[in-house]
Amino acid sequence: MAERTSSNSRPIKVGVIADQTGPLEFVGLANANVARMVIGDINAKGGLLGREVKLCLEDSETSDAAAAASAARLLDQDVDVILGGIYSSTRQAIKAVAVQQGRKLYIYPEQYEGEESDPLIFCTGPGPAQQVDPFIPWLMQETGAKKFYLPSADYIWPRTMNRKVRDIVTARGGEIVGEEYFPLDHTDYRRTVENIVASGAEVVFNTTVPPGLGPFLEELHASGFGKRGGRLVCLYFDENFLNMVPADLVEGLYSCLDYYQAVSEPFSRNLLQQYDELYPGNAKFTAGSACSGLYRGLRLWESAVREAGSLDQSAVIAALDHASIAQGPGGPAAMVPGQHHVRMNMYIAKAKAGQFNIVKSLGPIDPNERVVDMSQEMAAAV
Repeated sequence: MAERTSSNSRPIKVGVIADQTGPLEFVGLANANVARMVIGDINAKGGLLGREVKLCLEDSETSDAAAAASAARLLDQDVDVILGGIYSSTRQAIKAVAVQQGRKLYIYPEQYEGEESDPLIFCTGPGPAQQVDPFIPWLMQETGAKKFYLPSADYIWPRTMNRKVRDIVTARGGEIVGEEYFPLDHTDYRRTVENIVASGAEVVFNTTVPPGLGPFLEELHASGFGKRGGRLVCLYFDENFLNMVPADLVEGLYSCLDYYQAVSEPFSRNLLQQYDELYPGNAKFTAGSACSGLYRGLRLWESAVREAGSLDQSAVIAALDHASIAQGPGGPAAMVPGQHHVRMNMYIAKAKAGQFNIVKSLGPIDPNERVVDMSQEMAAAV
């Protein structure tokens, strides 16, 4: 039986921070849509704990400073939970305000470099154990490639991912023939592509990001890298990113994520249909853009609140630590107790004619993150 929403009680407030303007606008608009869709569905079915759920949506403008200001405004609104952030530097900016200052529960939905370990933070996108660890050995075995080049944006996600890629590649007899880092707004990659060609690289493992992503892909394509048999890898690439560049620039690109629109299981297809009917346009429901992680995060949080029977943050955290959903984008998902990260299905896909085709279903993979030291929060609460 659906819970009745009480108009006499304060609504439950969910804060969502999304990059609705700036270089990641196409990502943030999709995230905002997902938040509206899930919270609208919760309210249509009677709300949560007999109360209406109110979405408090903030635009982080693809700026870490704006994200921090958004977190501060959400704290002023006394939200019950905060979700959002794409870049890892944005996560850190939100964390500094929402978690370290405000002691608020924060759910980070994007695929990322792993190693976040805080009593108040839960991560609902995949980490390196679910992307790099299965993908790199598969690629090396499937293609015979051994020489990797790592063009990268200069912040924590690329640096940590590259360290993990280096470990796996060299352990399997491969070689990193180049590794470069650039500011996020860097757009001139002529010299870098010259270096890639001169190095004899067989795989380009890309962690450049918008706005520099497009210019890099254009230069790489113009060099004939793909036509000579080179493999382009960008683990975060999804259908939203495919839509932002001409298809020939990314023909044959490999990605590894928790969901693609080509996933055929019934719930995923119905969810995509629901989203497309509600929000037609270019901001698609995808995984690399954190839509799947945001959906998962909201539903896991909803499940935890229902189990806790209240909004007491400690009780919600205790329930969230083992929360699970039987259905979600890409399949079921479950928080691994103690790790604050999620076990989820993973897929390898390859771009062809502007679409992703799934070439390998990896099944459910554990995040393999370290156990969170909850004594930090107990000490802070004293």
